[in-house]
Amino acid sequence: MKIRWLAHASFLIEGNGLRIITDPYEPNEIINLPPVTETADIVVRSSDDDEAHCFIETIPAGFELVTATDIVDTGAIVKGIQFDAIWSEESHKHKEVVRDNAMYRFTLDGIRITHMGDVGNPLTPEQMEALAGTDILLALVGGPPTIELPDLHEVIAYVKPKVIIPMHYKIPGPRFHMLPVTDFTRHYPEAVIDWLDSAEVEFSKESLPNETRIIVLKPSLFKDE
Repeated sequence: MKIRWLAHASFLIEGNGLRIITDPYEPNEIINLPPVTETADIVVRSSDDDEAHCFIETIPAGFELVTATDIVDTGAIVKGIQFDAIWSEESHKHKEVVRDNAMYRFTLDGIRITHMGDVGNPLTPEQMEALAGTDILLALVGGPPTIELPDLHEVIAYVKPKVIIPMHYKIPGPRFHMLPVTDFTRHYPEAVIDWLDSAEVEFSKESLPNETRIIVLKPSLFKDE
């Protein structure tokens, strides 16, 4: 299985003979990132009303769309892949208008992946339990208005994913507040962090580490400003 970080909360994940894009964004003046134009078999997004997480118009036609907020109660099977969603909300503390979104999980090549969507609050015990068994956590590490870092550290300590891939943090381009990835990584020993000079990493079920590792990728889409 291959995971390529496009930018922000958007990844291209390849496995089981499928190409899956997560949370594509609108390349507007605020997000200020190149468009997501990769082809996909499936596009999965955490909501249908957040331009930083749901914009599908730049992706070539031919994909099946999964909107996590629509499948919280039912889940969905798309092209043989089971998608499950965990309801969440934007920050009650940092947002004037609080919108719903959802975290979501699915399994490719025997590896369970969880995407944290756009959650903005501490996770409830029920939400954390729903993340149990995660192999790879695509983690929101840029701080408010998404989940605050102390609350994220609690999630990680509970879930104990084998791999954490940071996303949704300060990179060249976006014109809104996000913390740099180092605000997250400084909480962990350098020995468990891999700083890759690449946007892509490859895994098999057998190659997953026994203890949690953090793999920091470079975005493949960014604006050098």
